[in-house]
Amino acid sequence: MKRKLLLSFVLITTLALVAACGSSESSGDGDGDGGKVYSVATDSNFQPFEYMNPETNELEGFDIDLMKAIAEEAGFSVDFETMEFDGLLGSMRTGKNDIGIAGISITEERKEEIDFSDKYYDSGLILAVPVDSDIESVEDLTADHKVGARQGSTSEDYLLNNTDAEVSAFPEIVTAYMDLQAGRLDAVLYDLPNVQYYIKENAQDELKTVGEVLEGQPYGIAFPKDSDLVEPVNEALATLKENGTYAEIYEEWFGTQPPQ
Repeated sequence: MKRKLLLSFVLITTLALVAACGSSESSGDGDGDGGKVYSVATDSNFQPFEYMNPETNELEGFDIDLMKAIAEEAGFSVDFETMEFDGLLGSMRTGKNDIGIAGISITEERKEEIDFSDKYYDSGLILAVPVDSDIESVEDLTADHKVGARQGSTSEDYLLNNTDAEVSAFPEIVTAYMDLQAGRLDAVLYDLPNVQYYIKENAQDELKTVGEVLEGQPYGIAFPKDSDLVEPVNEALATLKENGTYAEIYEEWFGTQPPQ
């Protein structure tokens, strides 16, 4: 009799634990205070916005910290999934991921297929060349020049639509910078903050920026079309800007206060 009672107690306890686990709304290693977990598509090689720290094997960067802060403010959790940039845009079009953040420029063409948050960073395109190059601006590019850009980016579109140069598009922009340093490219066109960061960290004596900042398109957080997350993310972003959290994250990664 005692054995039957013991077995019954174990069974009831086990069922209670299973029920408790099954009632949880959060799963995985998401960041946030709880609530529903959303899948966030991002890049792993776009410093200082998002990159994989080789020592910790953890994602770091301005976008990562900002997205975590937005999730905490909005009351949901996030799981990051890294992928190539053109794949990220595809995941937004198909709805494979709930959110996308990776220095994504807001363009009218992209807005036809995906939704965006309010802007969170003002960027633009800049040309990088070797320090001894005769190229002084995009206007100097000819059909004899080989120019690198990132696959699926606004820089690739700009080169194809505004120059006669031979354009090479790379899944990872770092490859383009390295080819430029090695003399396999004559120039690279890409987003201003990333170009500046790469030169500062890796090529101060080898590369320089030339010409004016082009396009000037802001970054936005991306969503599949008609997503219900646009409004809560915009509200959380506005709150972070009002309470100073956005400025703290910005200063940590860029060393200055955000422009007013």
